[in-house]
Amino acid sequence: MRKMKIETEKGHEIVSRILLERIKGSELLPGEKLPSVVDLSQSFGVGRSTIREALSALKAMGWLDIRHGGGTFVSKTLPSGEQHGAGSLFREAESLREILEVRKVLEAGTAELASSRRTEEDLARLEAILDRMAQAAAHNDTAESERADVDFHTAIAAASHNSLLNELMSSLTQRLTETIGRTRELWFYREQATSTRLLDEHRAIYEAIAASDAELSVQRLQEHLSKVDAVLKRHEG
Repeated sequence: MRKMKIETEKGHEIVSRILLERIKGSELLPGEKLPSVVDLSQSFGVGRSTIREALSALKAMGWLDIRHGGGTFVSKTLPSGEQHGAGSLFREAESLREILEVRKVLEAGTAELASSRRTEEDLARLEAILDRMAQAAAHNDTAESERADVDFHTAIAAASHNSLLNELMSSLTQRLTETIGRTRELWFYREQATSTRLLDEHRAIYEAIAASDAELSVQRLQEHLSKVDAVLKRHEG
């Protein structure tokens, strides 16, 4: 890859486009492993975070397969036609939106109750999960970051000490795991978000619950989910 310098706040979009052109032009073949983030960063003359955002964007569109600890590969089955065009993105966004709507209703209730019923043990559990998030962000461990994200939201449900709400949230765990991973990819791509920014938002929710502020807990949770909603709206557009 030729050395280049990209100086733009949307540098990840340029990197994504160039890599996509190389995949479509068969310079990068299905199943082929891409250079490391460090090597790509040096080749393109941009920061590692820009490269990660570009890779996440291409993964979100089905062009790349990112394996934790194993590197990044061109997908063996490449997107083609309408199946991966605007139509499929709209249908996927619609499905994610329905799950998000359920989360907004359900998690607003769990956050409100957790703020008044949480115990020191509940807070310790949430703190431990935030520590995991911080470690995952520091090591760019996407899989662990997503697991911690799911665990954080289910821990809030547990802190509500309402067995039915907790059971409902637990029943959604598998769907949460799937959709949180997908929406995080879209968020990173569309909003140039970072793991650190997401960590800060989760910590803000925790602080409101720790302060027993029900109104603030619900507000911060809804603000967090509303940002994901905004990303889905852009996908629909």
